Amino acid sequence: MSHHLILRVVAKFLIPLILVYGLYVHFHGEVSPGGGFQAGVLVASAFILHALIFGLNKTRPIARPGVLKAIAAGGVLLYGGTGVAGMLFGGEFLHYGVLAADPVKGQHLGIILIELGVLFTVASVMLLIFYAFAGRQKPEAQ
Repeated sequence: MSHHLILRVVAKFLIPLILVYGLYVHFHGEVSPGGGFQAGVLVASAFILHALIFGLNKTRPIARPGVLKAIAAGGVLLYGGTGVAGMLFGGEFLHYGVLAADPVKGQHLGIILIELGVLFTVASVMLLIFYAFAGRQKPEAQ
């Protein structure tokens, strides 16, 4: 794989930019197109690019499958927990206005938390699906 020097240099430049753009899409998604799902796909694509250029054996220690499963579960819990928190503070499920003293700030906080849960879940599940297909071995010819 050492003969792919140009690809490696370009990937080292692009991967951080893709991750930063994913965070931008997440945090700006409240007021423009984007959000947790799109940001999760962008974050996962950065790791998939790393695996395609540097090899699956170098990417798995960075994003371990066990950790990805925990992040996926944590994202779902963050989403559901935000909804339940709205109920505990006297609102309905996923009613964000009650999450802060000012309903507008509560809306902003709730949307960011919900979208963060979606980002975590989508990014980790996309990577787990990639690992499942990328790690398959070809059946030997008989």
